Amino acid sequence: MSYIALNTKRLIQSKGLKQKRVAEKAGYNPKKFSDMLNGRKLITADDVLPIAEALEVSANDLLKRPNDIVIKSED
Repeated sequence: MSYIALNTKRLIQSKGLKQKRVAEKAGYNPKKFSDMLNGRKLITADDVLPIAEALEVSANDLLKRPNDIVIKSED
Protein backbone atom coordinates (compact mmCIF):
# COMPACT_ATOMS: atom_id res chain seq x y z
CA MET A 1 0.00 0.00 0.00
CA SER A 2 1.29 3.46 -0.90
CA TYR A 3 2.08 6.30 1.48
CA ILE A 4 -0.68 8.26 -0.24
CA ALA A 5 -3.26 5.58 0.54
CA LEU A 6 -2.06 5.18 4.13
CA ASN A 7 -2.05 8.93 4.71
CA THR A 8 -5.47 9.34 3.13
CA LYS A 9 -6.96 6.62 5.33
CA ARG A 10 -5.35 8.10 8.43
CA LEU A 11 -6.59 11.60 7.62
CA ILE A 12 -10.12 10.38 6.91
CA GLN A 13 -10.18 8.63 10.26
CA SER A 14 -8.56 11.42 12.27
CA LYS A 15 -10.93 14.03 10.83
CA GLY A 16 -13.96 11.83 11.47
CA LEU A 17 -14.94 11.82 7.81
CA LYS A 18 -16.76 9.20 5.77
CA GLN A 19 -14.71 7.62 2.98
CA LYS A 20 -17.70 7.81 0.62
CA ARG A 21 -18.06 11.57 1.18
CA VAL A 22 -14.34 12.18 0.57
CA ALA A 23 -14.53 10.09 -2.61
CA GLU A 24 -17.44 12.11 -3.93
CA LYS A 25 -15.84 15.43 -2.98
CA ALA A 26 -12.65 14.38 -4.81
CA GLY A 27 -14.65 13.38 -7.89
CA TYR A 28 -14.41 9.58 -7.61
CA ASN A 29 -17.09 6.98 -7.31
CA PRO A 30 -16.85 5.31 -3.89
CA LYS A 31 -15.89 1.88 -5.31
CA LYS A 32 -12.96 3.25 -7.31
CA PHE A 33 -11.81 5.32 -4.33
CA SER A 34 -11.98 2.25 -2.09
CA ASP A 35 -9.95 0.32 -4.64
CA MET A 36 -7.36 3.10 -4.68
CA LEU A 37 -7.04 3.13 -0.89
CA ASN A 38 -6.80 -0.65 -0.69
CA GLY A 39 -4.14 -1.09 -3.38
CA ARG A 40 -6.39 -2.53 -6.07
CA LYS A 41 -6.05 0.59 -8.25
CA LEU A 42 -2.96 2.73 -8.60
CA ILE A 43 -3.07 6.25 -7.17
CA THR A 44 -1.41 8.47 -9.77
CA ALA A 45 0.09 11.94 -9.54
CA ASP A 46 -3.13 13.29 -11.06
CA ASP A 47 -5.10 11.87 -8.11
CA VAL A 48 -3.12 13.56 -5.36
CA LEU A 49 -4.48 17.10 -5.68
CA PRO A 50 -8.21 16.20 -5.81
CA ILE A 51 -7.80 13.92 -2.79
CA ALA A 52 -5.85 16.57 -0.87
CA GLU A 53 -8.45 19.21 -1.66
CA ALA A 54 -11.26 16.91 -0.55
CA LEU A 55 -9.44 16.37 2.75
CA GLU A 56 -8.54 20.07 3.06
CA VAL A 57 -4.83 19.31 3.39
CA SER A 58 -1.82 20.03 1.21
CA ALA A 59 -0.66 17.54 -1.39
CA ASN A 60 2.56 17.29 0.64
CA ASP A 61 0.55 15.88 3.54
CA LEU A 62 -0.42 12.92 1.36
CA LEU A 63 3.12 12.36 0.09
CA LYS A 64 4.87 12.27 3.48
CA ARG A 65 5.97 9.10 5.14
CA PRO A 66 3.08 8.19 7.47
CA ASN A 67 5.16 8.69 10.62
CA ASP A 68 5.93 12.28 9.60
CA ILE A 69 2.31 13.47 9.63
CA VAL A 70 1.16 15.74 12.43
CA ILE A 71 -2.59 16.14 12.76
CA LYS A 72 -3.53 19.59 14.03
CA SER A 73 -6.65 19.81 16.16
CA GLU A 74 -9.06 22.65 15.63
CA ASP A 75 -9.45 23.54 19.32
